[in-house]
Amino acid sequence: MTKRALAYVLASDTLELIMAFWKRKKDEFVSLGLNQPSPAPAPESAGVPEPTRPVEPAQPTPLASAGPPTSTPWQTSVLGLDLSIEQLQAREAALEQEFSARFRRAVAATRESLSDKIDSVFAAGKKIDAALLDELEEALIAADIGVPTTIHVLETVRRGISRKEIDDIEKLKQAIKSELLSILQASERQGVASETSVPDNIAPYVMMIVGVNGVGKTTTIGKLAQRIKAEGNDVLICAADTFRAAASDQLAIWAERTGVPLIQQKQGTDPAAVLFDSMKAAKARGSDVLIVDTAGRLHNKSNLMAELEKMKRVAGREVEGAPHETLLVVDAVTGQNGLEQARQFLRVAGVTGIVLTKLDGTAKGGIAVAIAKELGLPIRYAGIGEKVDDLVVFDPEQYVNSLFN
Repeated sequence: MTKRALAYVLASDTLELIMAFWKRKKDEFVSLGLNQPSPAPAPESAGVPEPTRPVEPAQPTPLASAGPPTSTPWQTSVLGLDLSIEQLQAREAALEQEFSARFRRAVAATRESLSDKIDSVFAAGKKIDAALLDELEEALIAADIGVPTTIHVLETVRRGISRKEIDDIEKLKQAIKSELLSILQASERQGVASETSVPDNIAPYVMMIVGVNGVGKTTTIGKLAQRIKAEGNDVLICAADTFRAAASDQLAIWAERTGVPLIQQKQGTDPAAVLFDSMKAAKARGSDVLIVDTAGRLHNKSNLMAELEKMKRVAGREVEGAPHETLLVVDAVTGQNGLEQARQFLRVAGVTGIVLTKLDGTAKGGIAVAIAKELGLPIRYAGIGEKVDDLVVFDPEQYVNSLFN
């Protein structure tokens, strides 16, 4: 392989690791118009409310620099063709190490709860018997992996023990890791595991975000918008949560911070009408992605759930297959309560994937496995911190390795 070809491959992997979440292709660059004069304000139409409230683009929050500094003060090639193969390889290794370290820190509490307890199961030369397996069961349940998943894992362990395949702690951990990883990977066969399942000519790609209040829904929308925009896509946010005035205010802050336009109307407006205006605006401006906020609703409020169904019908009429993703935001700290919320939303909202927030703030991060096992839904994104780039694509292998290594 020539140096140029290898540089291209490594640089492509570098970009994927930096963003690691949006794979839709763009045929042309998006102009932000930062050097253009502000347009003159349009005259107000009497008696007709303005459906859109564009937010003035703010200076985008710079993403954290990844990888070691290069020998040149300014990077002259986006593909890194001005770097040596050794420099490209060093940058790639640094990126992988940084991402791995960040994810390990995020699940540190869960790892201590799970791995340390498993270590204690085999401590002091304990023999493998019913009492030991009971202790192992307690360790798995304490990490909120869930009873059905725990039973499934223990059945695998018992078979390995009976066949003399598991006789030390490393083999035990490897058996558990293998089962957890297979569960997480199996869940990706359902729902929407990748935005590439929708043809590139379908625009805008509509992402509807649902969940109860307090799980980090607004923050998730802001981070998604930032990262999708950074990939060169034109993004629009629809503030369809007209139930709470604070919801639109919070989204306006995120829109200004990320420089992404926001469509909103006054409190109490029909959310489906706001979505309709947003769909029209997205198509008029040629937006690639429309992120739709919805009212933070409890799953037992039938009127709010009916409202959500209406919004989905409106979206489907405007763009084929919309919404293309319906992401349920679940707070990892809530554990099994979050799983019950997911069950209820799945019945009504047609959830296609999960965003697991606050993974760095709980010792019960095993809830990711419970969701994958019991709901058969892929974990699309994980919140591993509070920074704007701390929303990452959920990588099952990275997650499982971080729990044990």
